[in-house]
Amino acid sequence: MQSLRDIAEEIVAREGGFVNDPDDPGGATKYGVTIHTMRRLGLDLTGDGRVDVADVRELSREQAVEIFLDHYFHKPRIDLLPETLQPSVFDMYVNAGANAVRILQRLLAQMGFDVAVDGLIGPQTAMAAEEAAHPDPMMLRDAYGVARRNYYFRLADHRPASRKYARTRAGGKGGWIRRAEEFLSPAFHLSVQQFAERVASWD
Repeated sequence: MQSLRDIAEEIVAREGGFVNDPDDPGGATKYGVTIHTMRRLGLDLTGDGRVDVADVRELSREQAVEIFLDHYFHKPRIDLLPETLQPSVFDMYVNAGANAVRILQRLLAQMGFDVAVDGLIGPQTAMAAEEAAHPDPMMLRDAYGVARRNYYFRLADHRPASRKYARTRAGGKGGWIRRAEEFLSPAFHLSVQQFAERVASWD
């Protein structure tokens, strides 16, 4: 089992360096840490009394890892979930905030568990996830991965500007979809044809 820090390091590597894409609602971002997060945490790295794009540029990989561990794993209590599920939920929390938990809660509700879809991990969600993980925890992990991929597809369905994150210019799987499938067993990866059929309506 990977250490928690190793998982955070992988997320930082997956997120990449500084970007300021006008189509990204997150705004200026570095290593996956958005300017909104830095403002919320008061990270004035340049010491000029405000948190702006210059501070995002100053963020180090080490600082990003600590932010993810503190505010995207421990604070939302992802450690209460089954171990096999934690890396994917952690990665999704960095990417989508509390929606990562809501995706899980909706999945658990569809499986028949009585959980509130509130984006918060408490005893109710943790217990339901533990029960759903037996006897095969990989099945729950894969079900979550598919639900996560569907979440990305739905975002792109309803927001054309976001489609470039789900499909490359060449027509292949974009970063969102590849990211979700990193946490899916190969049997559940979409084939080239299946992916093309899913995004055909975007043309």
